[in-house]
Order: sequence, then C-alpha cells, then structure tokens
Amino acid sequence: MSDSFPGFPKELISFYEDLIANNNRDWFNANKQRYKDVVVYPMCDFIEAMAPRLEAIAPMYIADPRPNGGSMFRIYRDVRFSRDPKPYKEHAACQFRHQAGKDAHAPGFYVHIALDGIRFGGGVWLPPSPILAKIRGAIDQQGKKWNALKQEESFAATFPEIYGDGLKTAPKGYPKDHPNIVDLRRKTFFVMKPVDDIKRITRPDFIDEVEETFQTATPFMRFLTNAVDLPF
Repeated sequence: MSDSFPGFPKELISFYEDLIANNNRDWFNANKQRYKDVVVYPMCDFIEAMAPRLEAIAPMYIADPRPNGGSMFRIYRDVRFSRDPKPYKEHAACQFRHQAGKDAHAPGFYVHIALDGIRFGGGVWLPPSPILAKIRGAIDQQGKKWNALKQEESFAATFPEIYGDGLKTAPKGYPKDHPNIVDLRRKTFFVMKPVDDIKRITRPDFIDEVEETFQTATPFMRFLTNAVDLPF
C-alpha cells in the first residue's frame, strides 16, 4: 500500500462548478460516470494513501478506501426533513472513524473539499447523550489537561478555536460559572484547519498537509477518544 498521492484532478473542481449550476437528478445521471472518474476514484486513492499515515498517528482509526460503505461520504442528500430540495451534496468529504464507531457520530478525523474552501481536522459530531455526558465529564474532571492541550503552541496556531453548536445555558449538573462552561455547553466538538484555495487539493503535497494537521490534532482526538472509554 503506497502512501503517495499525486493530488486530486483539476476536473474535480469543474465537476462541482457544474453540479452547483445543475443540481438535479437528470444532470447527475448524465454525469454519473464523470463523478466516479474525477471524484470517487481519486478520493478512494487519497484514502488508501492516507491509511498507513493514519495508522502511524492513530492506529485505532480506520481509512477504508471502498467507494461504498467506506470512509467516503455519499453524495446523496437526505431531503426528507430539509427545506433545501437539492438532491446532491455540493462538496466531497471523508471521515476516518474509530474502529468502534459505526456512523458519522463516532469520533473521527475529517476532510471536507468544497469550492468555497477546504477544511480538515477531527472531532465528534452530535454524539448520543450518553457519549456527550462522558465527554463533558472528562472536561469537568480533567480541566487542566483539557486547557493545556488547547493552549499548546502548535495546536493553538493551527486550531484557534473549537467549533460546535451548544446549549444556551449550562447543561444539567454544571454551574453556569464553571471555568470551562463554553466547552461544557457544546453538543459537538471539532477542530478544523481551513484552506481557502481549492486548487491546493491538486498538489502532491496536499496529503502531507492533511497528515501534519491530523498529527497536530492528536492530543485533542486522544482526549475525546479516551473520554468515551475507547483506546486511542
């Protein structure tokens, strides 16, 4: 298994430009093979190249290059409960989940590619209530460790803030003046490095930048993983 990757094809960018202008089933069905050639297969190659790099960073996290059921997210949107009727996602993404995770709510490293910007990092998105309670408990009980990892120089330079929607008030059982109340209110915990230039994905060193960013995120990811009683 090779850990080299030549970069994504520039045709991926033009595909999403066209999709945004033609986000309907007729257009997509006519361009489905194009989607596979310039998005799916290159993403599978990227994931395969990331596998040994990820194993060196976090061996319990999985890079699965299968085009279906693997680390890559499907392009199809769930529009059943959405006001937005567009059937297709206008970005490409993959998540490298913990081997104990079965869905997108598990801790994972993440790569998001869109015309309006790229971002990559890691975290946990809307974990179920029992899992969220464990994360909050760890932040409460290990406050010094949590704050130290956020303030570490390279981490803070790469990830100036933790993202994630939160409650408007303190969660049950925690005082409103808790020193880490901002993080305790969160329902999602993510750190992301943003990249504005979409053309960066076409460069051979793009995968190196993703690897370096994942490495920088490791203390944060280890904290979250251990908080939910999983090995890192």
